Amino acid sequence: MKVAKNVSRELKALAEPAKALVLARFFKTGKGEYGEGDVFYGISVGQTRSVARKHARQAALEDVRALLHSRVHEERLAALLILVDNFHKAEAGEKKRIFDFYLRNAKRANNWDLVDLSAHRIVGAYLHERAGKKESMRFLKKLAQSESVWERRIAVLATFQFISKGDCEPALAIATVLLHDQHDLIRKAVGWMLREVGKRCSEKKLLAFLDEHAARMPRVALRYAIERLPEHDRKRYLKA
Repeated sequence: MKVAKNVSRELKALAEPAKALVLARFFKTGKGEYGEGDVFYGISVGQTRSVARKHARQAALEDVRALLHSRVHEERLAALLILVDNFHKAEAGEKKRIFDFYLRNAKRANNWDLVDLSAHRIVGAYLHERAGKKESMRFLKKLAQSESVWERRIAVLATFQFISKGDCEPALAIATVLLHDQHDLIRKAVGWMLREVGKRCSEKKLLAFLDEHAARMPRVALRYAIERLPEHDRKRYLKA
C-alpha cells in the first residue's frame, strides 16, 4: 500500500492547523453531531484533488480502502477522488468493480462533502450508463431506505447525474421517498436536487411536484427547492 502511504504523507505536509479547527466546527465534529470524531488536516478540496490526481493511476483498490478507513477527512476525500478519476477512465468491467467497491464502502463517505463530490460521479454515472431505468429506480429507492444517513444522501445525490442529462424522474421519485426524512442533511439534499430539476430539466415538473407536496414538505427542503423560482411563486409555496 505504498500509494496510500504517499498520499497520506503528502496531505499531511500541506496541513494548516488553524484551518483544521475551522473545518472541524464547520463539519460538525462535536459530540453527538453528524461528523463526530472526524479529524482534519485543514487542506482545501483543490489541494486534496491535486494529490489524488497525481496518484490515481497507480492506486490499487487496497490503497483506496486504506485511505477510506483513515480518521482524517482529507485522506478519505482523496480516496474517493481517486475512485472518481479512475472510474471515468475505466472500461466497462472496471467501472462495475469500482461501483461495487464504492457501495461496499459507502459508510466511509461519512460527511456530506464526501458524498457530494463522489456519489453522482460514480453511482449516478454507472446507473445512467449501464443500468436500465427501472433497475436504476429500484436500486436508488432501496438505497434511499437505508438506515445510514450517508447512503440515503448518496441515493439523493446520485440523481444529479440523471438531472444533468435531462432526466428528472429519478430525482422526483427519490424526493418523494425521502420527503419526510428527519435528518437535516437529507432535507437539504432533497431540496437541492429539486431546485436542480427546475433549473436543468423542467420548471413545469418542479412546479407540479411542489403543487402536490409543498404543504407537507419540511421548510428547509422547500426553501432550497424554490430558490430559483420567481418571487410570486416562492411566496405562494411558502404560504402553503
